[in-house]
Amino acid sequence: MTEYKALFLDIDGTILKPDHTIENSTREAIRQVKAKGLEIFLATGRPLHEVSHIAEELDIHSFIGYNGAFAIYQDREILNEAMKKETVEYYLKVCEQHDHEMVLYTSDKNLFTSLDKSYVKQFIANFDLKQNHLFTTDQAENILGITIMNLTEPEIPLYETNEPIFFSQVNVADFTHNYDVIRENVNKGRAIKIALDELGFEPSNAIAFGDGMNDKQMLEYVGESFAMGNAHQDLFAYAKHQTTTVEDNGIYNGLKKIGLID
Repeated sequence: MTEYKALFLDIDGTILKPDHTIENSTREAIRQVKAKGLEIFLATGRPLHEVSHIAEELDIHSFIGYNGAFAIYQDREILNEAMKKETVEYYLKVCEQHDHEMVLYTSDKNLFTSLDKSYVKQFIANFDLKQNHLFTTDQAENILGITIMNLTEPEIPLYETNEPIFFSQVNVADFTHNYDVIRENVNKGRAIKIALDELGFEPSNAIAFGDGMNDKQMLEYVGESFAMGNAHQDLFAYAKHQTTTVEDNGIYNGLKKIGLID
């Protein structure tokens, strides 16, 4: 029987329901897993300064943030990989030439190219973002991740460079024109490898739950992977299992399926 040692959980659409609350069954599942001694990580596209309240509520102290660009194990930094300044500057140029806006994430701020557009205000409200400021050019070397807003699928090639990057559609209703910028060599899967190496665990010892295409590499890398019932339809091909939705005890039912909780 596989010995499970680590659990990696996406946040939006996996832990958090659309109304930003957490199912009691999810709390109970995490409690049982912690009692069995597993290491638990929040693994999110969010900046880590925007997840502290969730971590505190669930008593979790290890994180993968910014879609795999930054990681902390028990309050100790184990990964920090900012985007290339030239890529950030190119994206800003393209954004300015088209009717797009961006939020660029640093280790402590959400830097927006505009705070006035209605869809920007909607984005901030939907994800309950707090540390919001206007971008300034002196921050270009400190960017850990980017989300492009008001971007349609045919416009994605405008942002293509020689750097291997893919664009993951934000898997939230009414936000289909928002895309996370994810580097092929900087993603949740690679961050999990770094975390597991740090802990001396094998991929077979790890479990992961996700719902968006930014979770693809994470679900591919671990031994037991679950796509939520509300996941992006293309994600199911990369998960070993499908569980129920975030609003229907998805994490609890998945962990129960593999016999980890009662």
